[in-house]
Amino acid sequence: MIVVKAGGRALEANLDKILESLAKHFKLGKKLIFVHGGGDTVSRYERLMGLEPRFITSPSGIRSRYTDEKELEVYVMVMAGKLNKEIVARLQALGVKAIGLSGADGALLKAVRKKKLIIVNERGRKRVIKGGYTGSIKEVDVEFLEKILDSRYLAVISPIAIGSEHELLNVDADQAASAIAIAAKAEKLLILTDVEGLILDGKLIHELRADDFEKIKEKIGAGMNRKVMLCVKAVKNGVRAAIISSGLIEDPLSAIEGGRGTRILP
Repeated sequence: MIVVKAGGRALEANLDKILESLAKHFKLGKKLIFVHGGGDTVSRYERLMGLEPRFITSPSGIRSRYTDEKELEVYVMVMAGKLNKEIVARLQALGVKAIGLSGADGALLKAVRKKKLIIVNERGRKRVIKGGYTGSIKEVDVEFLEKILDSRYLAVISPIAIGSEHELLNVDADQAASAIAIAAKAEKLLILTDVEGLILDGKLIHELRADDFEKIKEKIGAGMNRKVMLCVKAVKNGVRAAIISSGLIEDPLSAIEGGRGTRILP
């Protein structure tokens, strides 16, 4: 089983090529789970509906969407509706049996709602705000996923989870992909992004051992730092390898098989 995640600029700019690559490997008999992001599309539709997206920065420098009740409505509509179903339709056109799910369907992804968030304001001061409708994944229904894959479907999953009070929650797509890969004991976790992989001092790091992450994490930018951290977590919990690579190329999955990107190993 291989878990593939794509979001951000890679999803916006190169969705067709990413899906063609998925279709090619699915037809070779590989079991695939595709986790998609789509925050830019959510922001676009929020503005069309008169809402201005809000982003917050954690003390560690990670920037994320702040999801209040109104924003959650648009997030769910776009992620579980427009984006998820468009991806499923395009895969069907490529001859792939695809099924689209949010993490709320069948309680596939269960999460704990974050009651409070510590953020850094424009003046660099820390303060505490309400957590909104953001969650941290605690459980993945692997049996449900395996039934889908054993029926020869490609699973397309949007990063929405269900909370302990059965509320819908926004969960980070990288976190969702990592949690699914760990729970399913996936062979590989592939994170497709808009860069070649982990770049330090202007050079691409082709291979990183999990235990070496602590030595270099301060040198990694906030966005990439989170991706590497989640990949390290995956390989320390049973995933054989996690690769961060470009999703802006012709056939990203084949390129990864050819050695492209940053490979993170136990």
